[in-house]
Amino acid sequence: MSDLRSYFADYQDAMVQQLTKMVEYETFSTDKARVDAFMDYMASVFEANDANVIRHKREAVGDALEAIWNADAPGKPILILGHGDTVWPYGTLAERPVTITDDGLLYGPGALDMKGGLVVALFAIKGLMERGELPQGPIHYLLTSDEEIGSKNSKALIEELAIKSALVLVLEPPTRDGSLKGWRKGIATYTLTVKGRAAHSGNEPEMGINAIIEFAQQALAINELNDLKMGTSVCVNVVHGGTAGNVIPDLVTAYIDTRMMTLQAKERIDAALADLHPHIPGAEVEIEQTHYRPPMERNSAVIEKVKAIGKGIGMTVRDDGAGGGSDGNFTAALGIPTVDGLGPEGQGLHALHEHVVIGSLPRKAALVAAILRDWQD
Repeated sequence: MSDLRSYFADYQDAMVQQLTKMVEYETFSTDKARVDAFMDYMASVFEANDANVIRHKREAVGDALEAIWNADAPGKPILILGHGDTVWPYGTLAERPVTITDDGLLYGPGALDMKGGLVVALFAIKGLMERGELPQGPIHYLLTSDEEIGSKNSKALIEELAIKSALVLVLEPPTRDGSLKGWRKGIATYTLTVKGRAAHSGNEPEMGINAIIEFAQQALAINELNDLKMGTSVCVNVVHGGTAGNVIPDLVTAYIDTRMMTLQAKERIDAALADLHPHIPGAEVEIEQTHYRPPMERNSAVIEKVKAIGKGIGMTVRDDGAGGGSDGNFTAALGIPTVDGLGPEGQGLHALHEHVVIGSLPRKAALVAAILRDWQD
């Protein structure tokens, strides 16, 4: 075992204590008061570790925190990305308190996604400072509060910091087998609105324009946009329409979820959706994009560089990908080298069995520390 890995192995108990403390703050994305309380705590933790802390106020969601080390150092900074919000509403902790099992697992709401990653990054920086190995360049650690609900209040700040950075490290969990997420699919959601004309279905059905029948034909056309072999999925997942059993429906709304591997695939989807036209005379069809995270396409040079750094400390680093997005999608789309999946191993994202593999905490801290220390443009 390398010196760096041995060093962080001695911090495993402290990392577990830190993670337990973080999980005990319940931080449901839309619960601003409780998320802000967690940000208060994290500000004190960052300051105790010699960071300059900037608080970015938010009205609709919890505030964001930016912790900075070596602020005045020359060169582009390394940006660490994490989020403090979770999918678990207040009261979940009372039902499922933090539990540590004999086989080395830590269970708790938000432990894997992604407070475990926050601990990894914090201890990586803390360890490098203690060893006198903190890189000479600036380090910015951005902790956001709305990733689980689309990052609408954080996206501009993430991109503002990323565009000035040499490298972005995303502390989301790895794949199930512990691999980095070298690629992530892009995500775009749309609302389809179909308008018809209401009429009495018994007395004068010929006067109506049936929005459900029009929608059914649109849904079949949309389904043809799937190209699963190339990683593109286009799914009509939620539909609302009709008012009463004896009324020709005049309105249907539908939610469409799309995932894609490349920007070219996104452009193909957009062009096809923009070209939708009514099949029934008098019907109207409207499409609106409601959310978008661009695809994070695999950057082989970045991944190979991280693998070499891992090898230097005796770690075998693998990479794979994911169908879900993260804030790393935004930074990679800007052309900034981005490494995702650097959080601890575990299972149960957004599920009742969410847990972290405790032994992976120091391993991942060692890898993040090595990247911070050894990365060169």
